[in-house]
Amino acid sequence: MLREYLVSEAMAALGIPTTRALAVATTGEGVLREEVLPGAILTRVAASHLRVGTFEFFAARGDREALVALTSHALARHYPHAAGNDNDALALLEQVIDAQANLVASWLGVGFVHGVMNTDNTAISGETLDYGPCAFLDEYDPDKTFSSIDHQGRYAFSNQPRIAHWNMIRLAEALLSLLSEDEEEAVRLARERLQRFPARFEAAHLEVLRAKLGLGHDDRARDAQDADDRVLAHDLLGRLAQNHVDYTLFFRRLCASAADPSADAAILPLFDDPDAFRAWAETWRRRQASEALTPDARASSMRRANPAFVPRNHRVEEAIEAAVRRSDFGPFEVLTDVLAKPYDEQPDFAYLADPPGADQRMYRTFCGT
Repeated sequence: MLREYLVSEAMAALGIPTTRALAVATTGEGVLREEVLPGAILTRVAASHLRVGTFEFFAARGDREALVALTSHALARHYPHAAGNDNDALALLEQVIDAQANLVASWLGVGFVHGVMNTDNTAISGETLDYGPCAFLDEYDPDKTFSSIDHQGRYAFSNQPRIAHWNMIRLAEALLSLLSEDEEEAVRLARERLQRFPARFEAAHLEVLRAKLGLGHDDRARDAQDADDRVLAHDLLGRLAQNHVDYTLFFRRLCASAADPSADAAILPLFDDPDAFRAWAETWRRRQASEALTPDARASSMRRANPAFVPRNHRVEEAIEAAVRRSDFGPFEVLTDVLAKPYDEQPDFAYLADPPGADQRMYRTFCGT
């Protein structure tokens, strides 16, 4: 529960749609893990607690009346601008697909791995829900998992867009009877909207990556520029993976390199092969030259897209350990305060931005239930 408090508040400060943690209260009872640990209850605050699973529940019961009421309520509460047409279910499906595509793109931007993206943890509002087995990347690894129950990489970092798409298929199935009285037409409408998800996600993710790289776009040559920028960004991600580069440190240091190429000296040690960065940086700087933006302005915009601080897994574990073992909430409070300003330098707490040492790496997280 302390993990959920820390990480959900950090996500809110990062500007990512999320449920929030109001309070954690101990229960006085033990919870059996590998050992007995003190139990607690989280009070979570959200725009609503409607999930894809909520719709699946009533669809499985064949309760059409409840589905109609639920759909109208969800649309009016979360997407009122889309209400009032002739097909609430279709409008809701379209809005949730867009919200989930945008949400997962923002997760990838900060290196967040959810850990258990089932339909009951997929909020209709497009907020991040449930932080039990979540974690953040240290070194960039698209196949990285942390959850103790994810043995086959279903919820790996790079697999999150596919799982979000799968969850949207489940929502469409639950809404199918409301999309049209004609089953074939209902399937056609659902399939048409679901087929938009990959492109919608790719567009949102490209905008996230552009912001991280300090790049804009020219609407007059949008398609060609999108293709080139996508190649540039994915080439970089491949090089980060091959060189085991720390994701957060790299992008934060890249901000300084945007202002002054001599700052590359702080980036090169992050790479096993420094030439891998040098070769990519030449292409990146040619792309920058196509825009009329001063180096300082570019670096400033990048600092708003690349946090200096994320909830490093080893720091979260240290804070939890101190609270559970010693009733010392000092580390928890310091970490909470620093993560409330993730884009600020905060030099007095620079150690909280350091990657873990070899003896600090944490590979497993657990569901909170």
